[in-house]
Amino acid sequence: MLDQVNTIVPNLNGKGLKIGVVMGRFNDTVCHGLRDACLAELVKLGVDAGDITLATVPGALEAPLVLQTMAKSRAFDALIALGAVIRGETYHFELVSNESGAGVTRVGLDFDIPIANAILTTENDEQAEVRMSVKGREAAQVAVEMVHLHKALRG
Repeated sequence: MLDQVNTIVPNLNGKGLKIGVVMGRFNDTVCHGLRDACLAELVKLGVDAGDITLATVPGALEAPLVLQTMAKSRAFDALIALGAVIRGETYHFELVSNESGAGVTRVGLDFDIPIANAILTTENDEQAEVRMSVKGREAAQVAVEMVHLHKALRG
């Protein structure tokens, strides 16, 4: 029966894609690690470096506004959000984590554009540093794959 199912297979070919990346600068060591891994993976997947636009913002809460501006431009096939929210001793961690995540999701849905959300939310610096390279690469892969899936489903 599975051989009769119309299956859309993952496609990680980034050739010809235009990708917008928004990176928070707060927790800059982690953010730079995310950025470097993400950009390297995009190029490895075939995205031309000249077709990648990187914008930086102060922190995770500012990312959705710039993602929205990029989405409105219709100049990009997909967007990527990079950042790091590391738990402190106050409620601010929950606020920033929840609101930035909701904002990123809303932009994708409102503007019908794939967005890979790699704004890390971790308990401490060590967890963030361990995850930054893997999550940066995964964000690039998610963005490219979702462009092709989105196009296939729209026909």
